[in-house]
Amino acid sequence: MKKEAKIRPFWYSDIWLFPKLITIITSMDKRGRINAAPYSHIMQYDVMAKNPRMIVGFRQGSHTFQNICDTKEFVVNCPSADYLDDMMETARFYPEGINELEHTRFTMIPSLHVKPPSIKECPQIAECEAEEIVRLEKSSGIVIAKIKALVFDEELIEMGREERIRKMNLPIGLGDEDRQDYFHSTLGHISMHKLGESPDAFKGSEIRLGMTWDADALQALMTIPPMVRTMVTTQTEEYARAKGDEKVSHARLNQFAAEQGMTPEFMERFQKKQKSA
Repeated sequence: MKKEAKIRPFWYSDIWLFPKLITIITSMDKRGRINAAPYSHIMQYDVMAKNPRMIVGFRQGSHTFQNICDTKEFVVNCPSADYLDDMMETARFYPEGINELEHTRFTMIPSLHVKPPSIKECPQIAECEAEEIVRLEKSSGIVIAKIKALVFDEELIEMGREERIRKMNLPIGLGDEDRQDYFHSTLGHISMHKLGESPDAFKGSEIRLGMTWDADALQALMTIPPMVRTMVTTQTEEYARAKGDEKVSHARLNQFAAEQGMTPEFMERFQKKQKSA
């Protein structure tokens, strides 16, 4: 049985489970005083551009948001699970002008391109400059920021993604309904699922079918390398129409492939060549 839940303020943490990456944002006010606070409403934005950006959500009354509005600069620091207690300390509501990092084990280090400091113990860091600030009608503020620099522990730079994930041990978390208790999940067990697609598989999404394909024919089409999949699709449909078909069947696809010399052995060699390229 399914039941609709009422949407209400903070629905994302009260009802919908939405674990988020834990970060500590460091900023400075107009007087040069340092502030640090945890934020998880962060996502990549415009990732395909030459200069990718981040989008970050804040409570408008927060010291961090006020600082960003005034100075435009901030740093997103990602602590490992070993520093969760210190991260939680930065979540306390200290008076304005207090540097929360002084009450933790964190060490401040100079950032490369912005004035707010970075945190030495964080294995991955993003130095940011606000490009657009949006004040929503209620209490939220959204900052779209240009990433000035991505900074990592040196040993992480050349690591593969899986090795880097395990080494950094970044926690994800979510607070309870009362915003008092917080739950965090770390590595524990990482499961891996193979997609079975080639690196250029996104090109397959550009195909527009002109006919209906039966399920087996469509699955067979998905095994054809993306760089020639559009050509095969077009020519197969032309072949099927010439035969008087209203849809492309698996048998007709195989017939066309055989006439073109696209045997299973040929396609297997082609796919291996693609993977090694």
